[in-house]
Amino acid sequence: MIPFSVLDLAPINEGSDAAASFRNSLDLARHAERLGYQRFWMAEHHGMPGIASAATAVLLCHIAGGTSTIRVGAGGIMLPNHSPLLIAEQFGTLESLFPGRVDLGLGRAPGSDHATARALRRNLASGADEFPQDVAELIDYFSDSPRSAVRAVPGNGLKVPIWILGSSLFGAQLAAAYGLPYAFASHFAPQQMMDAIRLYRANFRPSAHLQQPYVMLGYNVFAADTDEQGQLIASSMQQAFVNLRSGRPSRLQPPVPGYLDSLGPAERHMLDSVLSCSAIGSPDTVARQMQAFIAATGADELMLTSQVFDHGARLTSYEIAMRVRSAGKA
Repeated sequence: MIPFSVLDLAPINEGSDAAASFRNSLDLARHAERLGYQRFWMAEHHGMPGIASAATAVLLCHIAGGTSTIRVGAGGIMLPNHSPLLIAEQFGTLESLFPGRVDLGLGRAPGSDHATARALRRNLASGADEFPQDVAELIDYFSDSPRSAVRAVPGNGLKVPIWILGSSLFGAQLAAAYGLPYAFASHFAPQQMMDAIRLYRANFRPSAHLQQPYVMLGYNVFAADTDEQGQLIASSMQQAFVNLRSGRPSRLQPPVPGYLDSLGPAERHMLDSVLSCSAIGSPDTVARQMQAFIAATGADELMLTSQVFDHGARLTSYEIAMRVRSAGKA
């Protein structure tokens, strides 16, 4: 059985607010810890009305402080938005507070639109192009003997595992060259997943960080007692994607019966593409879909995300997924 982990975007439901989202995230993390999930990651997004995890390191401190054993981490920090020194200090602080439990996943995208990215006051023209150098600088700040005269305090000498995140071949190449674990965003951008996995594994160079390639894949799970219930709870996430790609991002909406049938061909095709790495339905249906995905990809770990409007139904979805894994069906 491969490890299962949780990706949470701290969704803000229609009619709710960020404070409620944070309470739900902590409750989900405690639930995941009890169920035996490996890690609990949160992602940096800005200017998104339905996502509350913008101040990712601050929120991770809230999650880590309310749990005791599960690993916590960023999946990921969008490094072009920040100086590497600042991130080294933030995650050095987290590692000092919660030793041996912190992961740092790094992404190359801004995690926002262009106007919001400009408001973050980073150089948009060069940020993505400088990503490999920024990753190397960040790794250096955590080393025992950094080359830089600048010291990250805390951070220097701390063993914070660094992951490269990606949804294209670029991240796969970088993770392979640096000998780092690789997490692919197949839960919303699966188009280059198989090519990226092959490229990463074929070109991986062992390093002081990692001796063998390690691939974690994002995967959507909407598990319920029946296939019909699974399809219903999945409709909130489907609405979120359609709204986002239509230029009208929104809070997470209540589920809509028969939502897919209400869409036009273009919207349906878009959803079929971006959410193709998903398991939706009853425990048996979810088990078959997850087992097929793991067999096809050879994933070393799955990072499950379940953007469900009702918090109780979201907890149940993660519980069913872990039950499927524990029964040896995935």
